[in-house]
Amino acid sequence: MDAVKREKIYTEEDYYNTPDGVRAELIDGELIYNMAPPSRIHQTILSELHLSIGNYIKAKKGGCHIYPAPFSVKLRQDKTNIVEPDLSIICDKDKLTDKGCTGAPDWVIEITSPSNSSHDYVKKLNLYMDAGVREYWIIDPQEEKIVVYLLEEKQFKMTTYSFTDTIQVSIYDDLSIDFSEITEALAL
Repeated sequence: MDAVKREKIYTEEDYYNTPDGVRAELIDGELIYNMAPPSRIHQTILSELHLSIGNYIKAKKGGCHIYPAPFSVKLRQDKTNIVEPDLSIICDKDKLTDKGCTGAPDWVIEITSPSNSSHDYVKKLNLYMDAGVREYWIIDPQEEKIVVYLLEEKQFKMTTYSFTDTIQVSIYDDLSIDFSEITEALAL
C-alpha cells in the first residue's frame, strides 16, 4: 500500500508568512495552528516559572536567557521545524537571532492543554530529543504532574513529579522549583 503524500511540505518561509496574531508551529513540514488561547491556569504557571527562572538567572548574572512564547525556535537547519515552546532557556548566545533561536535550547518547558497534550508528549518530545535539548519539562495542569526528560547519551531519561514536589533543575546546580508555591499562586 502506498503511503499517503501530503499536498504540500511547508517551510520556514511559510511559517514566517502566517498572518499577524496567528500562532503556528512548523513540525516536519506541517504547519500546526494553535487557535485556542491559553487558560488562566496555563498563564499563571507560565508567569510563575518565568519569574522564578528569570530572577535566578539575573541574580546569578548568568549567561542564559529565558523567553516565553511566542518565541520561534528553529531546531534544525532543514527549514521544516520551528516550534514555540512555552519557555525556552538558551545558554549559548550564538544561537540567538533577531527571529528567535536557531538550534536546541538548553531547557524547554511546555504546559499542556487538553487540546494539545499529545503534541507535547509525542511530536515535540521526539523533536527536542533529536535536536539535543538537554532538559525538557512537560507540565500537565489537568493531571497535576510534571514529566522531566533529561538527555543522556542521545536518549531522554524520564522522571515524573507531582504539583507538591520540589524539582532540581538539571542544567543548574543550585536551582530547584517548588511546585507547591506555584500551586499557591493558582489558588488566587
